[in-house]
Amino acid sequence: MRRSGRDVGLWIAAVSVGLLLLFLSLDGEARAPYTEALAAIEAGKVKTARIDEDELRLELADVKRPLVVARIPNMDERTLLDAMARKGVVIEAQPRGSLAWLWYAIPGAALLASILLGRGRAQAGAASFTRSKARVVDAGSRSTAKFLDVAGVDDAKAELAEVVRFLAEPERFRKIGARIPRGILLVGPPGTGKTLLARAVAGEAGVAFFSLSGSEFVELFVGVGASRVRDLFEQAKGRAPSIVFIDELDAIGKTRSGAQGFVANEEREQALNQLLVEMDGFDASSGVVVLAATNRPEILDRALLRAGRFDRQVLVDGPDVQGRTAILEVHARKVVLDRDVDLPVVAQRTAGMVGADLANLVNEAALAAVRRDAVAVEARDFEEAIDRLRLGLRKQGRILSAAERRLVAVHESGHAVVALSSAHADPVDRVTIVPRSVGALGATLQLPETDRYLLTRRELEDRLAVLFGGRAAEELVLGEESTGAADDLVHATETAHAMVTKLGMSKALGPMSLGGLPPDGTSQLLGEECRDRIDTEIGVLLTAAHHRARAILLARRPLVDAVCAELLAKETLGRADLARLVRAELPRVEPGPCNAEAS
Repeated sequence: MRRSGRDVGLWIAAVSVGLLLLFLSLDGEARAPYTEALAAIEAGKVKTARIDEDELRLELADVKRPLVVARIPNMDERTLLDAMARKGVVIEAQPRGSLAWLWYAIPGAALLASILLGRGRAQAGAASFTRSKARVVDAGSRSTAKFLDVAGVDDAKAELAEVVRFLAEPERFRKIGARIPRGILLVGPPGTGKTLLARAVAGEAGVAFFSLSGSEFVELFVGVGASRVRDLFEQAKGRAPSIVFIDELDAIGKTRSGAQGFVANEEREQALNQLLVEMDGFDASSGVVVLAATNRPEILDRALLRAGRFDRQVLVDGPDVQGRTAILEVHARKVVLDRDVDLPVVAQRTAGMVGADLANLVNEAALAAVRRDAVAVEARDFEEAIDRLRLGLRKQGRILSAAERRLVAVHESGHAVVALSSAHADPVDRVTIVPRSVGALGATLQLPETDRYLLTRRELEDRLAVLFGGRAAEELVLGEESTGAADDLVHATETAHAMVTKLGMSKALGPMSLGGLPPDGTSQLLGEECRDRIDTEIGVLLTAAHHRARAILLARRPLVDAVCAELLAKETLGRADLARLVRAELPRVEPGPCNAEAS
């Protein structure tokens, strides 16, 4: 096992101190009184006497340990010498030799060496503390990504292709006098592939790639972040052409507040100032391009966004259905797919998901196939993965009573029938009464046929009616409401509030937007009468949606009962099941578990 330099230094210091203490203990034997030595000589117990500058050592005949007497300068020792001469004691004189000093010098030198080694390590550690923590991917590395690995962001790739051409053929730009932007800011929601896109630019250009997060610049000690910024750009210039990528730029580039006395804030601002200086201090001809990513561009300091620094912003937005299909195809290369898997259909069912979500979806589908001991990922595995991500884990241990299970089936049947009966509502993909970990006891999943960027008033009104379908079904079939509609009421109220205050869809208030209001709509800039009219209009929209949902369910009551009975039997109904029930709709169905009239 390898030991660090710090561990070696500690071991050397410990051994040195131990040796020094051992030598001192050996050298520091207890001194015997003068009278005891004289008595031993007179008794004939002393065989040999060894005299040096500091002590007299008497070797006893019956004791292994010598008797040591300290010698005092100018002391009269004739009494001892005469007594030893009478008893025939062999006397040896031994002055200290030239190597005697090693007795103390060896452990002292070892201790000094350990101190110097520790000091050198500390200085090296301090120097490395101020060095950049950037992770470097060399040109041609196997871990380097390519544009083929990035899907669903074609517009962003087209923008960054120009950077690739500059890094690969800079002379073409220099001859005509063109200058590539010094800094390019990738803006978009989390998980859309900003980091992967930056790595792909470096991979396509075949240059070194320096990557680190904005938070890695900032430390407790003032000045460390600025030193790391300087070191980062020195390394990048030394290995030019290269790309410097700063993820989560807002961690270092947040708008400067000017507040004094806060060490953390001062350190961040010094690091930001150094970044601004470095971006001014080099030009595009140096072969260094700075890429950065953030999902909060509105909080960045304006000095970062001016021309000559991050003067180009590239939007990396969520993918559309074609983009999601392309992303799924990229990640599906790593798994074994069954022939029944239709990735465009999966892409339609994943509206709103970004690249990271889709990668996770493919992995969850593969895990679902493993749990079934299957040899390939099938369409049902993707359905299970979508439910798992949107609704949470299936609660195997949650057992509902018969009454609660029937209530959930009635509720979800109401949502489904209203959605099937509304011309502008999204088609119903599946209805389930399987409990999930997020708290939902059931769900009605609608699948938009295309990505929607605009909504009409009729479409919003249909959404409101669908949200009230569950509550209306409970009232119609069971004769009373339950707490199951709590989340539906929240979403319905939010939609109605936006229609009145932001979208100008209120006939009473007219085409005006109050979008700057707080979430509760109680701005002090509005009069009491205006606030009352807002509340009244929201109530009118919600009441109308409730009445409409109830009327639809009353007119199609047999379908409500049929859907409810099928849910209780199968727990989950797909599009084909719902279409079959709609085609077989009769004026009245036979009495069953869900169609008993409310008492």
